[in-house]
Amino acid sequence: MSAMSAVPTLSNPVFRRVVIACVALLVLAGCATRPPAQVQRTPAEIRAEVMQRMPANVADREEWARDIQVAFSAQDIAPTAENLCAVLAVTEQESTFTADPRVPGLGKIAREEIDRRAASMHVPKFAVAAALRIHSPDGRSYAERIDGARTERELSEAFEDFIDMVPAGKRLFGGLNPVHTGGPMQVRIDFAQAHADGYPYPVPGTIRREVFTRRGGMYFGILHLLGYEADYPEPLYRFADFNAGWHASRNAAFQAAVSAATGIELALDGDLLRPGAPLDDPGATERAVRALQARLGMSDRAIRRALEKGDSPAFAGTDLYERVFALADAAAGRPLPRAVLPGIDLHSPKITRKLTTAWFANRVNDRWKQCMARR
Repeated sequence: MSAMSAVPTLSNPVFRRVVIACVALLVLAGCATRPPAQVQRTPAEIRAEVMQRMPANVADREEWARDIQVAFSAQDIAPTAENLCAVLAVTEQESTFTADPRVPGLGKIAREEIDRRAASMHVPKFAVAAALRIHSPDGRSYAERIDGARTERELSEAFEDFIDMVPAGKRLFGGLNPVHTGGPMQVRIDFAQAHADGYPYPVPGTIRREVFTRRGGMYFGILHLLGYEADYPEPLYRFADFNAGWHASRNAAFQAAVSAATGIELALDGDLLRPGAPLDDPGATERAVRALQARLGMSDRAIRRALEKGDSPAFAGTDLYERVFALADAAAGRPLPRAVLPGIDLHSPKITRKLTTAWFANRVNDRWKQCMARR
């Protein structure tokens, strides 16, 4: 008998049964080694974990936990320990779990900001002062209510009442409200207004007023922190994005790559395009990218179209992104990081010392690590 004829084939019934049995065992083994599906937890279980991971001195723990859990559920965000701690860390940093935190010297800060914004909009200072002397329904003048405000909610509501009551108030003073952020996570008012679809609560007043509630402030803050795709190696960069804007850390890394490939120094601020810049007058980052035009094999318009995706996850999949990093990696002789802390100095009427986005991100990251270790 030849060697070839000695090899069993599937036509042999005994051999066929052995093969089928082996395949069945392999399938079962493969099933056994698959990672188990994530166990779906009840709202009560999620709230319990939130309370366990909060700092020990937080009051109204059940209410905070409820509003956080509802926000996660309404936005379909996975309530992992990492995500829950990210929210708790930002909230602790921004307000120490106070829905409407007090701001020292808020009245003085507000009057200076109103005067500054009025000047920028060419509204005469005397017109603002005269309008603020009008008495509001509670018997105080609007100037007295603004000067006496202790929280951003009080200040914002006083100003909103003011522009509603004063003749031509919206037209003359509608853009002068000095309160731009609010609530326990200090989310921007305009961000909340732009992302109000899907808000799971009834809105008896305005979205602006909802931001100053615990439920509204947490909902929109969680959306701003976790409601977008970002492939970061650690949460530090998402915390920087919370302060500097979505994808700022990725965009800052791209700017660093452009600098490595061209030798042109750029501010790593995450802003890839100068707002409103015409094609023939680009901003600094776009101008530096164009210095690589021949090596990239891309036209000015193709570069612009790619950079216009800088506020979305899609930018990381563009030819521009991939080609710039290929050149930069080659120039550096190693893979460059795809996330960098933006180099931004923080400016606000409420800030009285030099702070940066990197400082904020590292402070929140320290709190996140403490939260992760609590359970």
